Amino acid sequence: MIRLLNAYFPRRTLFLGISEACLVALAFVAATIARLGATDAALMLSYEQGGAKIFLVSTVFIGCMYYFDLYDTSILSNRREVLTRLVQVLGAGCILLALVYYLYPPLELGRGIFVIGLSLVAVILLLWRRLFLAVNSLPQFAERVLILGDGPLAESLIAELGVRPELGLRVVGQLKSHENENENPSLSSGENPDDQFLNLVDTYNAKRIVVAMNERRGNLPVQALLQLKNRGVAIQDGAELYEAATGKLPIESLRLSWLLFSSGLEVSHPLQVYKRASSVIWSMVALILASPLMVLIAVAIRLDSHGPAIFRQKRVGLHGEIFTVFKFRSMKDGVDRDEHHRPAEKTDIRFTRLGKLLRRTRVDELPQLLNILRGDMHFIGPRPFVPNQERECVEKIPYYRHRWAVKPGATGWAQINQGYNVTLEDNKNKLAYDLFYIKNISVGLDLLILFKTMKILLLTRGSQ
Repeated sequence: MIRLLNAYFPRRTLFLGISEACLVALAFVAATIARLGATDAALMLSYEQGGAKIFLVSTVFIGCMYYFDLYDTSILSNRREVLTRLVQVLGAGCILLALVYYLYPPLELGRGIFVIGLSLVAVILLLWRRLFLAVNSLPQFAERVLILGDGPLAESLIAELGVRPELGLRVVGQLKSHENENENPSLSSGENPDDQFLNLVDTYNAKRIVVAMNERRGNLPVQALLQLKNRGVAIQDGAELYEAATGKLPIESLRLSWLLFSSGLEVSHPLQVYKRASSVIWSMVALILASPLMVLIAVAIRLDSHGPAIFRQKRVGLHGEIFTVFKFRSMKDGVDRDEHHRPAEKTDIRFTRLGKLLRRTRVDELPQLLNILRGDMHFIGPRPFVPNQERECVEKIPYYRHRWAVKPGATGWAQINQGYNVTLEDNKNKLAYDLFYIKNISVGLDLLILFKTMKILLLTRGSQ
């Protein structure tokens, strides 16, 4: 895994994206040579902004591939879905480039070059994807991993690594505590525990050992692990690997000492100043740009159904304090007036006709710009919930209060990775993402969240 912008990305996925960007550029260079000949192509690339034109084309196509989820885990291994989305990418890329060429003609490639290049891109990307899929799934190209432990964290890691070949890690075995021989059928009592552990590691030929024990005191083979580390075997904490692989913290396996001494889980004063200043600036700009649309929406809501255009509701913010959030009303007037707010569902009869559209496009949240301007919220942060829902989560989910350490946001790490939450299990999973954000909060991570939020808004995903 490679850490960029305080988030983690699989090396193989990054390699795939970079290699495909290069292949698209090379395809159009080849198209230029095929169309103009080597001499004229060299002149065009050197003196007629040819390099800039091809860079633009490559950027547009790779951007479309990202927005069509062609680098997501669920799509990488699905050949039919990859083919379908590649066709969509080619169509979307052509439309976007046509718009760019209309607005700024000097960047336009010749029609003949573009047609040849587009044909080459379609063939090359399809063949390259198939080759990547074949190589990515080969076990001999994955690092052999041995899991030490048998608790929830160990099981979660085994399940995650089993469906994520792009991580380049393959679980070859699992060992329980070597100190408690009665619980570990792999170890007998006739040999020194450390020697026996070393022999087992050699048997599995493991190149990485992931420590995922619930209780390490008296159970962790420290001396044996040190010997293995000296041999070149990587020793990794299970919670650290889980965080890097999933983008969230392992709630059920967190230890108070880990929370206390791990890096992060605090917001420096300069970062607080930055978040407040950027939130004020961007909320003012967004309010100015969106004000005509907001007026039209308010009028449409009043015409569509009885009741006010703006919906006010109590939410829990920084340090558990209550504030009033503003949204465009998307439900019938009078529902959920008491404190027991029921989360919205996809087929919720409380929605108005216009409200369904507002929720699907997320423009019902535009009035939250006022909350951001007032200082109740930031642009980026954990999603604020109603008090009764927060009380239930505090009572039933460990470490839930830690999400109140930062101001809530209009969008956040949990929203872009999970979407809407209904059940208690959903909220537990959301907390795992929120704690990851709080632990890794930074300007770079905020920019990444904004970039991914734009993708969700454009494709209208995750709304409810």
